[in-house]
Amino acid sequence: MGEKRTPVVDALGGLLIVDKDGGWTSHDVVAKSRGLLRTKKVGHAGTLDPMATGVLVLGVERATKILGQLILTTKAYTATIRLGQSTITDDAEGEVTATTSAAHLTDAEIAAGVAELTGDIQQVPATVSAIKINGERAYARARAGEDVQLAARPVTVSRFEILERRDIDTGTAQFVDLDVEVDCTSGTYIRALARDLGEKLGVGGHLTALRRTRVGPFTLEHARTLATLAAAAEAGDPLLSLDIDEAVRAAFPIRDIDDTQAEDLRNGRWLEPAGLPGVYAAVDSSGRAIALLKESGKRAASVLVIRPANLP
Repeated sequence: MGEKRTPVVDALGGLLIVDKDGGWTSHDVVAKSRGLLRTKKVGHAGTLDPMATGVLVLGVERATKILGQLILTTKAYTATIRLGQSTITDDAEGEVTATTSAAHLTDAEIAAGVAELTGDIQQVPATVSAIKINGERAYARARAGEDVQLAARPVTVSRFEILERRDIDTGTAQFVDLDVEVDCTSGTYIRALARDLGEKLGVGGHLTALRRTRVGPFTLEHARTLATLAAAAEAGDPLLSLDIDEAVRAAFPIRDIDDTQAEDLRNGRWLEPAGLPGVYAAVDSSGRAIALLKESGKRAASVLVIRPANLP
């Protein structure tokens, strides 16, 4: 056997796109990734429920600092909704609270319910969400037996499409399972869509499967499972999905700058504005991401210097 090689991640780091397995919390994935990468500087850009699988975006080393600036406002999912049964958590992991036959539901009725939950809607998050109430997570309060009341929030469901309907007869209950695809804004709870669809149809509903297929520009094509990453680490192969330059180019509009402008930014100075809206990346003639900029008045000032003067 050859000598085991330790993976090396430079100080700039990059993004690790994980295809999360079911049963793992986002914190579990971060902890495992820290071990594989041999660094404590790993963070995630938004959680994914333990039951769910799919795309989880991690930042490594200096790239952890860009996580809060990443344009991850849109997400895509595949899911299975069970009509005819409600649970306390709005998914399959919670205690069943009610069962009602869904056999009478027509495709037209279901489609009408889906249409009502498409577009700009007001959604009450699931009570076991990670939303904070007076500094404490809603799920912690719910599990402690507290009656958690969350306010409705505006979200956008740009696509809510039924792929397949399956009628399930267990002998004691009759359900309708729907395989769906959902495109939505960040902050949308797919569990809440399942709950609300069931309520609109008068039979209750909950989520039995969830897979996130895209977060912003990052998809399952970028992602690897933890098992695959562990094997790569054992072989000494690179683990990052995107280095910091690739990540910045994928996630931000680009402004090309010359070497003098790059040195100004690296030393804390600002540039003349270029008329670009929002946060964008300044990239030098070698393709290196130098800083994230935002314009205000007569300045294009750094939101984050990616490559300060003390880094290559």
